[in-house]
Amino acid sequence: MAQKQKRIELQPWQDPKAKPYIHLEGVSKEFRGTLAVDDVTLSIFQGEFFSLLGPSGCGKTTILRMLAGLEMPTTGKIYIDGVDVTHRPAYDRPVNMMFQSYALFPHMTVEQNVAFGLKQERIPKLEIQERVKQALKLVQMDKLGTRQPHQLSGGQRQRVALARSLVKRPKLLLLDEPLAALDKRLREQTQFELVSIQEEVGITFILVTHDQEEAMTMSSRLGIMDHGRMRQIGTPNEIYEYPHSEYVADFIGSINKFEGRVVEDETDHILVESEEAGCELYVSHSADVPVGSQVKVAIRPEKIMIAMTPPEQKRNATKGIVKDIGYLGDVSIYHVELKSGKIVLATQPNIVRLAERPVTWDDQVYLFWRAENSIVLTA
Repeated sequence: MAQKQKRIELQPWQDPKAKPYIHLEGVSKEFRGTLAVDDVTLSIFQGEFFSLLGPSGCGKTTILRMLAGLEMPTTGKIYIDGVDVTHRPAYDRPVNMMFQSYALFPHMTVEQNVAFGLKQERIPKLEIQERVKQALKLVQMDKLGTRQPHQLSGGQRQRVALARSLVKRPKLLLLDEPLAALDKRLREQTQFELVSIQEEVGITFILVTHDQEEAMTMSSRLGIMDHGRMRQIGTPNEIYEYPHSEYVADFIGSINKFEGRVVEDETDHILVESEEAGCELYVSHSADVPVGSQVKVAIRPEKIMIAMTPPEQKRNATKGIVKDIGYLGDVSIYHVELKSGKIVLATQPNIVRLAERPVTWDDQVYLFWRAENSIVLTA
């Protein structure tokens, strides 16, 4: 008897029938003749932790401000939960925004800061007390409710600002670089706490950041922006492993790129001849690329293996001289110069002590990688 195949459950963004919770349709924003956001169409689903990632000036904060109602689009439409909010003012949207500065009132206690928005809405006193208590407990600040902001650490102030944003129970919470003011260790700890809180409350979060690690750690999906345009949208794994363009490949993490010419294009692989790499590059998955096309083949440093003796494979295998080694504790980064003069980065985990490593400066080494670990960049 044949076994039943296990059904793979689609994520909302993979299901054409799923209705987006947040939808931007052809949104552009112009400031004095300059396009800050250029024809962005984007769908975000309920309960997602979505990140907008890009360099300064790419338009990500402008999108956040348009969602909040602090800026109005020059063209396009914005929908939240199926409702057109394009021209609605900020106070008439089911949205809250947490700013980088936290903007706590210095003369109020923690509890008073969190309760402020509810008092403005004239919520009954007992309900305010209960909701403030719940919000502070959620961010583990329930024992510090009587303190004032100047008596708190940076991480504690960040939690109070988060509690104040959540207490109003918005449909959408916008986070504008909320962890930028924290030190590295606290920032890493807070990333996981934010994800746990978001999963617990079930509110859709949209984060703006220029920190790649932050976006990759926290997001269900992320959008990479450049000069006001959305270059790629996908899960952290998709963005990292399968970048659509050279820009995205360069922006996320480190990457090696070899220029070459396509000499074979089959259904299951592409073969690229590359003088720069010093070998034929065999890629087992790629979009169709015509024979004769000039392309770049990209490989992440951690996918490249290093050996002192030649590997059995001839394709995806080259050799060079170790010119530099960067020791980062958990990994070491080897800078290997090929015959063509190309410097290739190869990352290796430090499983053994550095002094015990066989590979060192000025050694001739062989670099090789699996066919499925490289990708052809055409854009």
